[in-house]
Parts: sequence; structure tokens; C-alpha cells
Amino acid sequence: MNVTSADGTSIFFEQRGDGPPVILIGGAFNDRTTTVGLAEVLAGDFTAVTYDRRGRGDSGDAPEYAVEREIEDLAALIAHVGGTASVFGHSSGAILALEAAATGIGIERVVAYEPPYATGEHPRADVVDEVRAQLAAGDRDGAVATFLQVAGTPAEMIEGMKTAPVWGWFTALAHTLPYDLTICGRDARPRDSLARIAVPALVIGGGASDEALRSGARAAAEAVPGARHETLEGQDHGVLQFPETLKSLLTDFLK
Repeated sequence: MNVTSADGTSIFFEQRGDGPPVILIGGAFNDRTTTVGLAEVLAGDFTAVTYDRRGRGDSGDAPEYAVEREIEDLAALIAHVGGTASVFGHSSGAILALEAAATGIGIERVVAYEPPYATGEHPRADVVDEVRAQLAAGDRDGAVATFLQVAGTPAEMIEGMKTAPVWGWFTALAHTLPYDLTICGRDARPRDSLARIAVPALVIGGGASDEALRSGARAAAEAVPGARHETLEGQDHGVLQFPETLKSLLTDFLK
């Protein structure tokens, strides 16, 4: 199914289950297929919506990117499911969820899993211009490697990935990496806009994640008035591969 965003871009989505709507937002290297497992876990209690963010999968795109366009995409989905919905975002998708909640587009509750914010103890390099230049030169491998490096992936692990099937998935979505970097912001710090969030918010960090990701989650929770912070023990940034571990926490909060 498709909805049309404010700028005319077609956004493809699927929905499962029946109940209050919750829209699932993936991060970098994600399309709707990476949130399907979580949608199936939630479908017994909610109408779970998965979608291709612009530039991915079966959705369209526009010549110029802006975070505001992605928020408009969410607004179109929310309008389709009845005018209000909860949202769950993972990684840079979590930052998108928080920024959208700050705009008042009909989001009732927001859950952010490990928004990759930087902190004073864990700064992050600004590589958006470098990634754009690599993509403009046709160097999709370089763009992926640069992104993974700034995300904290060890160099030897990146080299190992290059010979694995997942690398083709990464390079196929490389053109969207500037989108995720723009969502995070050049200094990747929580923006002042988070103080405007006036709906219940839950920020989750993985107990098995590295300290940079856990500190980013704590920083987000501190920036959102009244936000609840939880640690999901035993899980890391790859939690979408184990969606059942999120079921109890999300169901209790979203209901």
C-alpha cells in the first residue's frame, strides 16, 4: 500500500494486526523488512505499520533531502491510520521518531531504541560531507566504510564485512546514508527541539551495547521532559534481530 507525502513522494507501507496503531521506523541500512519481525511480535495487540523510508525499497524519493520531508512522510502515514499513532524508532530512526514527536503531528507515544547521540565523553566525527563526496564519485564501498567507522565499527570488522553477503545490502542503501547522518546532526548531540516533546516517551538502551550507545540513550532521556529510560538487558544495537525481547516492554508502555 502507498500514501503520498506532502511533497508528492510515494511512501510504501504494510500493516499487520489489529488494535491501536504503532509505526515502526528503521535506521541506517534498514528498509521495511528489517522491522517486520517486530511488527509480527506486536500484531497481537496493535496495528503494526512497517514502511520504506524515502529512497528505500518501494518508496519514492526527491532530488533534495530534508529531515522535514521524512517527518511529513510520517504525518501521511499517521493520517492514513486515523490521525494518531504511536511510533517506535531504532537508531537514527529513533532520532527521527523523537524529532517528529516534537512537531506535534499526531504522535501519542514515542519509543526510541538507542538513538545514536554523541555526548561529551563520546563525541562523534562529522562525516556527512565526506560520505556525500564518496557517493558523488561512485564510491559506495567507501561511503559505507566511512559510515561504519564513525558509528564505532572496528576496522577489522569492516574488512570482514566486505566479503560477506551483507555488504551488498549495505552498498545498495549507501545513497541514503547522508539522510541518516543529517537526521543525527553534524555534532550528533540531542537538539533543543526534544524539550518540546509533550507526549509520553520511552528511551531504551541495550545492556550489552557499548557505552557510547548507552550514553546516547541516557542523553536522549534527559533531554525529553518526563521521559522514561530503560535498559534491555542482554541486548545490543542488533535488537531487531530478536524482536521478542522487546514485546513486554513495548506492550506495557504503548498500551
